[in-house]
Amino acid sequence: MMYPKIPLAQSIIEICRVKGVTDIVISPGSRNAPLTIGFANNPAFKCYSIADERCAAFFATGMAQQLKKPVAVVCTSGSALLNYYPAVAEAFYSQIPLIVISADRPHDKIDIGDGQTIRQENVYANHIIYSANLLEEASHENDNKINVAIEKAISEKGPVHINAPFEEPLYDVVEELSVTPNIQDIAFENHFAEDLSPYVEKWNIAKKKLVLVGVNDPNSIDAAIIERLAEDPSVVVMTETTSNLHHKNFLNSIDVIITPFTDEDFKAFSPEILLTFGGMVVSKRIKAFLRTYKPHEHWHIDTLRAYDTFDALTKHFIAEPNAFLNRFLPATHYVESSYNKRAQEVKAYRKLKHNEYLIDIPFSDFKVFEKLLPALPDNSQLQISNSSAIRYAQLFDIKSTVEVFCNRGTSGIDGSTSTAIGAALASGKESIMLTGDISFFYDSNALWNSYIPKDFKIILINNGGGGIFRILPGHQENQVFNTYFETEHNQTAEHLAKMFGFEYHTATNEPELESQLESFFSNSGQPKILEIFTPVKLNDKILKEYFKALT
Repeated sequence: MMYPKIPLAQSIIEICRVKGVTDIVISPGSRNAPLTIGFANNPAFKCYSIADERCAAFFATGMAQQLKKPVAVVCTSGSALLNYYPAVAEAFYSQIPLIVISADRPHDKIDIGDGQTIRQENVYANHIIYSANLLEEASHENDNKINVAIEKAISEKGPVHINAPFEEPLYDVVEELSVTPNIQDIAFENHFAEDLSPYVEKWNIAKKKLVLVGVNDPNSIDAAIIERLAEDPSVVVMTETTSNLHHKNFLNSIDVIITPFTDEDFKAFSPEILLTFGGMVVSKRIKAFLRTYKPHEHWHIDTLRAYDTFDALTKHFIAEPNAFLNRFLPATHYVESSYNKRAQEVKAYRKLKHNEYLIDIPFSDFKVFEKLLPALPDNSQLQISNSSAIRYAQLFDIKSTVEVFCNRGTSGIDGSTSTAIGAALASGKESIMLTGDISFFYDSNALWNSYIPKDFKIILINNGGGGIFRILPGHQENQVFNTYFETEHNQTAEHLAKMFGFEYHTATNEPELESQLESFFSNSGQPKILEIFTPVKLNDKILKEYFKALT
């Protein structure tokens, strides 16, 4: 076995191995050579080399999203680890275990004018679970910090940073370990034993209870719980596309339901109890509604955090949602109410208007989503980019066999494709990335990746700019808007596809799209891109008229 000669590097690598951190994404560099040598030459680890640090970190985030265990990213000193920051922030807010291991200069080389040197300690201070600032020599103190970092990434589901100073020579190797790292089992207890009777009592008298589910892992909620919530006449369940929860009684297109509401409708729909679980919520309209028409009680279920999103939080149940609901719901009973019945009537009416509107609209972003989503292969995984793409997806049904993910932690467009590729590799499932043009081109280095599965597919909706800004307030048809907000462009993915070995397909109208979809989802032993061109100056009008038509 070949090991780096530097004892500190040996300690990091051995503790990672024992703790089960076996997936290592390496950003090439020199200062991190001791780590690269140690990880890459040890069969206990699966190593991946990705040159662009921002892409590397999002790739690792996508892997960790699927594996449900920490994935490490390793970089050299200097600005390299700053390029990890967007993914670190995403992992922080999405509760994804990510371990950043950065090589650094020795402390006496900082701020003396040495090249590729910045102040690396605590660089992620605002968005990190734990920072392990190591000393140059291997020690029990260093070992303890490394142990704590890895255990916190696991138990607190978030990013941690291990910063390791290395002095030259960096490439020397030995055949035997010169250290015996101190491996610790650090216990983080989480026993949910709270008395629920006061909350059961409130639940059992409330006639209007709204359950709102944000980002949620597929198959994480028992079928019996789903059925009980769906059948209670006093409960309405609203789910987002990323909630991966399905039932015919659930309201899965929130904006379709509430956008046409009048003040009287909002008051009638306002819940007495709001129960939430899952991660970030996409719908701005549901946030505005619940902030204006506040529930009497807002309970959130999460093992770690409870954001006061609606300025009404009254209780944080520190538990896994499935475990909590399995304890809580059997103690409750159905309450006679018209709350769910009225919601189902609204849902049926909106569905009718939705279908009527779609019959005659021209080819557009809206029409593309109508055609795409039902065509997704069963048992596939759909990764959606932020901005317009995730918002359009919220307006349609997605079949229950399709798992849906989106980087909603920070809701940024950066790293969506990189995340999707990492997730596809880790999950082993047929994976489709659904993205807008700005997000795709912004993260185009994601394709500079040797690990893209052969059945990975990208559906790129190219409307010539950031179409979301035409939907948001402030749109004006002038050069300033087109240049600085919409980011008008004439780029296509054709040459990127050729350069990175993707099959390339296009569609510019409805018949072409339908024709392409017949074969696009078949596997040809090569990743694919389907680029769909839509009319930039028509999309926003069709969407705005849609919400008017729902009434």
